[in-house]
Amino acid sequence: MTGQLGTDLAAPPAGWTTPDSPATEAAGSWSPALSPDGRHAAYVSDRGGAPQVWVRPAGGDQAFPVDTGGEPVAAVHWSTCGGWLACRLSPGGAPRHEIWLVRPDGSALHQVAGFGVDTADNLRWLPGGPMLAVTENLSRAVLVDAGTGRRQVVAEGELIALLDVSPDHGRALLRRGPRGARRLVVRDLRSGLERYVTDGEQGCFGPDGHTVYAVSDAGEFAVLVRAGGDGKAAVVAGAGRGEVESFAVTVDGRTGAVLWNVRGGESELALIDLAHGARRVVEPLPGTVAGGLMWSADGRTLAFTVEGPGQPHGVWAYALAPDAAGLDGVLRPVSVQAAATGAARPVLHAFRSHDGLEITGWLVRPPGDGPHPAVVWLHGGPEAQERPGHNPLFQSLADHGIAVLAPNVRGSSGFGRRFVDADNGALRYAAIADVAACVAYLTSAGIADPARVGCAGRSYGGYLTLAALTTYPELFAVGVDVCGMANFATFYAHTEPWIAAAAVTKYGDPIADAELLRDLSPITRIDRLRAPLLVVHGANDSNVPVIESEQVVAALAARGVPHRYVLFPGEGHDLLHRHTRAEYLRVTVDWLTRHLSGSGPSMTTAV
Repeated sequence: MTGQLGTDLAAPPAGWTTPDSPATEAAGSWSPALSPDGRHAAYVSDRGGAPQVWVRPAGGDQAFPVDTGGEPVAAVHWSTCGGWLACRLSPGGAPRHEIWLVRPDGSALHQVAGFGVDTADNLRWLPGGPMLAVTENLSRAVLVDAGTGRRQVVAEGELIALLDVSPDHGRALLRRGPRGARRLVVRDLRSGLERYVTDGEQGCFGPDGHTVYAVSDAGEFAVLVRAGGDGKAAVVAGAGRGEVESFAVTVDGRTGAVLWNVRGGESELALIDLAHGARRVVEPLPGTVAGGLMWSADGRTLAFTVEGPGQPHGVWAYALAPDAAGLDGVLRPVSVQAAATGAARPVLHAFRSHDGLEITGWLVRPPGDGPHPAVVWLHGGPEAQERPGHNPLFQSLADHGIAVLAPNVRGSSGFGRRFVDADNGALRYAAIADVAACVAYLTSAGIADPARVGCAGRSYGGYLTLAALTTYPELFAVGVDVCGMANFATFYAHTEPWIAAAAVTKYGDPIADAELLRDLSPITRIDRLRAPLLVVHGANDSNVPVIESEQVVAALAARGVPHRYVLFPGEGHDLLHRHTRAEYLRVTVDWLTRHLSGSGPSMTTAV
């Protein structure tokens, strides 16, 4: 065992409570950020009800909140010089983000990016000083000097993101292009010339300012590559049994941390000596799914998040042994909550879809023999992935005797480039048919009662739910649409401009492909929907605007289809407040159990 577990692993920090049941909407912690010496950790937690920044001394029992105002915090980053925290806020819970700087003691709070209607993302502190790289509106790459407040635009253009800047500030690493077709380039900030590095989403400079590390999507499966100034790339970490998901490199360039996506969605974490190639696996991980890799500036401590069934996101730190030259270290909790006892464990199932393509899905099954009432849950994205992490809804439904199959239909990530592109444009009809194949598998395997199958999903999964309910109305007894798209024409017209521009490669062009998009829009055949439908939306959602749900609700009301509409004020595309998520969980479980138990439909409207 390479990563030794600290002795305080089993005990949650002071002030935390263990969930009463697997379905409890427990607090979580994420977005770890370490002080330069690794002696303090900042992170985001909703332990107080809404996401905010907390700071905790290493090994200490007390965490201290950092006041950033009343808006939810999505992420925090600690400057490499130690003097500032950069906080990404989500005003009103919407997808738009603002960047605020604050001292670790809570003083000197001020905004530096994402002003007005702009949104700011892709934060990265540059080594050696208080310089922050950010991207606004996927069109403007900006450097912010935290000491003086000076802003410098280093690149502009449609669908660009600033990933890093060389130590001499002479070169910028940019990401260009829409979803599914992004490439990394190095831009010379003096001449404006650019050189291609690889296809991909993630990258950073090495300490020499010429070498680039990147997760490359140029092949079938994602790998970590190192590209020199001459443009030649070598694989540092191959796909092996799965895809390279993310990575982090120490400031001195000596050590890399790499996350692999394996076994259909579980995580494996390894440290790599980038000079000599030595590798150590950090095991066992205290959960099934990890993320958020972040090194301290001194390169001695790695922070990351871990979650699992009945176990919300928690922050952990792997500290390299101070007297060792290798990669051995100690794994300790920073801000974690003990996993709920008795949580149902998802099991990976594989089956063939309508055209022979293999589909996998995570099955959460209630006790006892089937067939059970069942729900097919569809994830967002579409280029996301259902993974065996923390999901209170799945646990609660299993407690109520309902099985949940959460498939990764075509278009999902984690299974290679061809699979993630297999639903682009007109290929989306095949992804809709994958949902019917899920029902066929559940019923033929004796898992589900064919008369008691529901379909539910969020964001793109909400769209796919509506598409399945209107394409295969005979298969489903109930549905839940959480902020799903109903009409591609209105989605493109009302979503944020940068979201619309990036989505064309996935869905189609709103003008050139207007007829295809009309036919793929569930609102076009809403008269075929007959299952009782729960519709849920955040009032401030500007990613999938509320007009998408309003169309569906109006159409169902006009046709007398049983439905319920729940609109959450103060929330955007994600439900960020714990009390809102708890209410969403209660309403959704009640809706599904009532209709899958055969007690009859109801038509109400709720806010």
